[in-house]
Amino acid sequence: MAEKIGELLVRENLITPVQLQKALEEQKRIGGRLGANLCKLGFIKEEQLTEFLSKQYGVPAVNLKEFEIDPEVIKLIPEEVARKHMAIPVNRAGSTLIVAMVDPSNIFAQDDIKFLTGYNTEVVVAPEAAVKEAIDKYYAQGEASLEEALGSMDDIDIELSGDEEEVNLGDLEKASEEAPVIKLVNLILTDAIKKHASDIHIEPYEKSFRCRYRIDGLLYEVLKPPMKMKNAITSRIKIMSGMDIAERRLPQDGRIKIKLGKDKEMDYRVSVVPTLFGEKVVLRLLDKANLQLDMTKLGFDENQIKLFQEAINRPYGMVLVTGPTGSGKTTTLYSALSDLNKTDVNICTAEDPVEYNLMGINQVQMHEEIGLNFAAALRSFLRQDPDVILVGEIRDFETAEIAVKAALTGHLVLSTLHTNDAPSTVNRLLNMGVEPFLVASSVNLILAQRLVRKVCPECKEPIEFAAKGLVDMGMNPDLAKDTVVYKGKGCFNCSETGYKGRLAVYEVMMLYEELKDLILNGASATEIKKEGIRLGMKTMRMSGLEKIHAGVTSPEEVGRVTASDF
Repeated sequence: MAEKIGELLVRENLITPVQLQKALEEQKRIGGRLGANLCKLGFIKEEQLTEFLSKQYGVPAVNLKEFEIDPEVIKLIPEEVARKHMAIPVNRAGSTLIVAMVDPSNIFAQDDIKFLTGYNTEVVVAPEAAVKEAIDKYYAQGEASLEEALGSMDDIDIELSGDEEEVNLGDLEKASEEAPVIKLVNLILTDAIKKHASDIHIEPYEKSFRCRYRIDGLLYEVLKPPMKMKNAITSRIKIMSGMDIAERRLPQDGRIKIKLGKDKEMDYRVSVVPTLFGEKVVLRLLDKANLQLDMTKLGFDENQIKLFQEAINRPYGMVLVTGPTGSGKTTTLYSALSDLNKTDVNICTAEDPVEYNLMGINQVQMHEEIGLNFAAALRSFLRQDPDVILVGEIRDFETAEIAVKAALTGHLVLSTLHTNDAPSTVNRLLNMGVEPFLVASSVNLILAQRLVRKVCPECKEPIEFAAKGLVDMGMNPDLAKDTVVYKGKGCFNCSETGYKGRLAVYEVMMLYEELKDLILNGASATEIKKEGIRLGMKTMRMSGLEKIHAGVTSPEEVGRVTASDF
């Protein structure tokens, strides 16, 4: 049926045959519906697809955000059936149940719903994102919440000794297998997915114990479990991620994989660190389905993406991506690899840790404890006939030296560094001990990035903001006069924060001959930056100001993640 819809869209000139082929390849890679993949790749808008399906199958289109669905109607279709068929009951009239579906041609789904409910079904069509959001919203209301799960634990006695040395291993294991503990941990893991969190922090303190989610780059406290559950919750997560629960004095790393429904999996990268009052657990959520590998959607402007693509398509040299932890460096590099990943190219990566598995790329996980570090992996890669090498991070002189030599001997090397901006990356390499002439001759391009939160499109509204404030931030006065500043007032869609999703702001510094001369003459980062701007480089602050002008983000966000240029 997917091919059929695809062919019909091609026939109507809504997509091209090449776009259909790309969407089918994406569907094979990550699963999901063809329509969803076409929308994700930007080949067609959801509204266009819904309108097309409505005309094609002669069923009305519906906007699910416009009305409230009765909880009694929701109960007629179980959640797993709603998610399986991407369908949600909207209303009932006598013996007829009106069901909003993503694919109105799915007769099997209609028969299934008819059999389950005993009602005749009348189908209306709605966009996939709207159906997903409605399912999350209405079925979550009937689920046990984190607070309810905590409430059911008041009468359970699973308190363990506060003295770390006295904890009995058997008691610990038994407590972590208690049904309420399992239920609470499962709820924390699934609730984080629903709230689109990127990380879960479970933190013990002297007199309190809390759980926080990182959503769009900021941490929010979601609950405070009772102190007596501290060891049981930590042990449950350690058991799930294959760690040693007896070892409580050393840091440990693990991974949890859970299945959500029929064809969706979620990975959690787990890190446990012993603190003064117990073990702190941080889980990073890795959702391959949401990994954005299309460079045009990351936040580059036209000139920046042209420079970046030119640099990664050179046969040799080095491309460096810099920024703090959680600034989206991995996504940018994986997007570059996705562009380079062809049958005739051998790509090897050394990562710590490997976050996402990419088909057609040879990924190697680092193990410091057995001597497999970036430098050792790089040495072995050079004997593996590579075309493109990705080094997770350049941390020391040894890794930097081998990476530079590889870049000078006919390999394209991609890597990351932790620096504040693109110009200061040069000084960082020099401080590591790399000679200036090697930096100048090996590095093609340096890219620095940060992530800004996007103003929620559902509740954004213009606000009064003095043009002088924008000028003080570095915006051109004429541009500042014409800029309308937007802010989200908070709605269900953005969990009342006013922001939904994130976008990168970039600083792309191509190493032209003038900049190479400055590096050879030992220029400072400020001098390199000034010359870079003269040659047309846009700084992260400039990139952020453009996004304010476009109404995508707010001045507060740009001020939070970027520094003033001089």
